Amino acid sequence: MLEHKIILASGSPRRAEILKILGWPFEAITAGIDEQRHDGENAVAYVTRLAHAKARVVAGRVSSGIVVGADTVVVIDGAILGQPRDQADARRMLGLLNGSWHEVLTGIALVRASENGHSVVEHEKTRVRFGDVTAEEIDWYVSTGEPMDKAGAYAVQGRAALFIEEIQGDYFNVMGLPVRLLFKLIKRITAAD
Repeated sequence: MLEHKIILASGSPRRAEILKILGWPFEAITAGIDEQRHDGENAVAYVTRLAHAKARVVAGRVSSGIVVGADTVVVIDGAILGQPRDQADARRMLGLLNGSWHEVLTGIALVRASENGHSVVEHEKTRVRFGDVTAEEIDWYVSTGEPMDKAGAYAVQGRAALFIEEIQGDYFNVMGLPVRLLFKLIKRITAAD
């Protein structure tokens, strides 16, 4: 099905897990870019810029293949939530999500590691609703350590599944790699072959 070498421009174990579920062979190379948000940059511009930057940096390090860059944030009431700085920040984020709908946005960029460096960039949006969670449940969840490297301070595929009442859209997007969009972009970027 997939005839091209895939290079994942990420050190995310969740993104790697998704590619393994799909049965796609891949190599993972961390881009190591500055991920600071620019002043006034909205969530879509931010995640697509970072995804593209990650893919371009890694494409410059390899001789062939399709490099996949991705970046995910959680947005609630206009606030962009990345990874928490510490446990207090994780508690704050989970408090914002408590009993509410929010959006998970992932930017995806594919770059051909070749002389032409052709690229495509898109984003996916999924809506997620947290149920009502007590302060004690938030404290327990934070104490597990699971929220610490996750956008919005939670892992849908982990213990936070206990808190999620509804998902509208791509479940894998909430994990950090929207599978259907990735498949469409791979078909688009390889159509010229």
